[in-house]
Amino acid sequence: MGRADALKPGRRKDGHLPLARSELPTDTASLARYLIGKTLVRELPEGVASGRIVETEAYVVGDAAGHAYRGMTRRNRSLFLERGRAYIYLAYGSSYMLNVSSETPGIGAGVLIRALEPLEGIPIMQLNRGVERLRDLARGPGRLTAALRVDRSLDGLDLCREGPLWLGRGDHEPGEIRRSIRIGISRDANRLLRFYLRDSPFVSGPRSLKE
Repeated sequence: MGRADALKPGRRKDGHLPLARSELPTDTASLARYLIGKTLVRELPEGVASGRIVETEAYVVGDAAGHAYRGMTRRNRSLFLERGRAYIYLAYGSSYMLNVSSETPGIGAGVLIRALEPLEGIPIMQLNRGVERLRDLARGPGRLTAALRVDRSLDGLDLCREGPLWLGRGDHEPGEIRRSIRIGISRDANRLLRFYLRDSPFVSGPRSLKE
């Protein structure tokens, strides 16, 4: 790809490089915090769409709310891979959820990506979502996967190398990162394992969990 192509709208900016696996904290909660401010990049036939991660949730080892709690199954085996792999599942029969595997191979845990601040390929995301309002494109885990056209076909993908979907280093330091209880769970519900960028309008959830 030539220099001119690299600068077309929707193409990846030169400064966006994949995160190396060695940079990812092994501990799940640490990884959830670390990913705030990093980028999620989706390469599609019509161009590149990306967003800055502004909200995550950690599902740690032994977490009763986590999909790995009862051990490895055919559905959740991506959670037991090396850290930095995609674990994608369909929630409520309608929305895909994107998680990043954590810990070491054979130990099931991961980080749910809950919200993005759209950066590149915004027209692509608007078309995928069928909405125009920037704030609503990727504010919530189901919305962001719809905006980036993420589904089970990407399950198990290595997010630490360029490809259809990958994690980028980001282009600036995030602001104040806060933590709270997680959203929409009933087991282990009081654990402070949700991380978010304070004052970001792109964070999901009720107002009481954004302060």
